[in-house]
Amino acid sequence: MDALLSQLRATAEPTRLRLLALCARGAFCVTELCAVLGQSQPRLSRHLKLLTEAGLLERLPEGSNVYFQVPAQAELVRVILARLPEEEPVLQADRRQAARIAAERARAASDAFQREGMDWDELRALDLDAAAIEAALLSALPERIEALLDIGTGTGRLLEVLAPRTRRALGVDASREMLALARARLSERGLAESCTVRQADMYRLPLADRSFDAVTLQMVLHYAEDPAAALAEAARVLRPGGILLLADLAPHGSADVLTRFAHRWPGFDDSELAGWLGQAGCALAARADIPGRLPVRVWRAEKLPADALSHA
Repeated sequence: MDALLSQLRATAEPTRLRLLALCARGAFCVTELCAVLGQSQPRLSRHLKLLTEAGLLERLPEGSNVYFQVPAQAELVRVILARLPEEEPVLQADRRQAARIAAERARAASDAFQREGMDWDELRALDLDAAAIEAALLSALPERIEALLDIGTGTGRLLEVLAPRTRRALGVDASREMLALARARLSERGLAESCTVRQADMYRLPLADRSFDAVTLQMVLHYAEDPAAALAEAARVLRPGGILLLADLAPHGSADVLTRFAHRWPGFDDSELAGWLGQAGCALAARADIPGRLPVRVWRAEKLPADALSHA
């Protein structure tokens, strides 16, 4: 009862309700929230601290910035926000300001990528069939997914593709520039409420054990210094019976690709992956090949239940 009363008290203030309404639509940093609400940073920081301590917002450090968003488990926030009238003038003004800031964020990220020569897509650079790869990923996943994690999400394209099937999706990436573009993509397509992104190291995910029903890694593993460790960490956050889906290069033997694109691995064969997956408590269940200039393969593995592991 005390926790519920604390949450109710935390929401009972106009500025804090406005903050919750904004952060339920996507992640914002303090400076962006100050710009939307027209209030000082010390004042908003106090409100954000109260909401975070009550468990109504989560704090996501990212470089020199800290982003705030409504956590997936904060059902009370959604119940309260559902009772706020959409036509409320203050909330409408906040949404317009937030949309303007999201557009500026996207433009700044795109400009930075172009200045630094990072406006680049690996599938296009390798002349791979992106549509066929996405179709293979979709066919390997169930029609409905409660919670999905995309590791190495990049600009969030896979989150966008899988959004219609997921109730809650999270993308993680080590690059702040990539995350800026992903946030802009998701905001522009109206997906920021169900699809979020955050900065994270794939070897040390800041996520609870057994918290996702599906985990995807698309064209990520060939950059990993330690693929077995990356797969073990992906499996850790996967619920028993959940799906671990990998899309990557099959063995190709192209020294030019390794040199030009700084790949650590020249593709993966089934036995190699099956061994790493087995060590991580998963079983390889299916695979699909996508023909092209370079061989691409989609592997589908399933997390074994605890009793199966204990008898292995």
